[in-house]
Amino acid sequence: MEQASTVVRDMYDRLIQAWNHRDARAMADLFSRDGESIGFDGSQSIGREEIYAHLAPIFEHHPTAAFVTIVKEIRFPAPEVAILRAIAGMIPPGQSDLNPKVNTHHTVIAAVSEGAWRIQLFQNTPAQFHGRPELVEQMTAELRSALYG
Repeated sequence: MEQASTVVRDMYDRLIQAWNHRDARAMADLFSRDGESIGFDGSQSIGREEIYAHLAPIFEHHPTAAFVTIVKEIRFPAPEVAILRAIAGMIPPGQSDLNPKVNTHHTVIAAVSEGAWRIQLFQNTPAQFHGRPELVEQMTAELRSALYG
């Protein structure tokens, strides 16, 4: 499982790099043909081409914030299925620090498909911790440690 864990982590890293480089094609190509992406705002795209069609105009017309991430766990409920959990913060364009209001939890379900590991589901869930500001501060501090070393 160690090798598979490395492959899954690398795939997630490539997903984040593609977002940070505003490369919709590179992001979409990491998904299975029928993979699904659920965005921060709840938007849902199903299938590689729909994911691309959703992301391309966003990258073309909107400056997007860059992700800073920490992988918290990778587990394998079956030999060819992985669940990756990560936390993420975003650095708004033109800024150098995280915006705590948009911290998020990332969940990736990956599986061997078409002869390779592919993303079946990527979900980006806001980590707003309503009424618990100390949790927002704790997550932001952890992400800042990854950002600033």
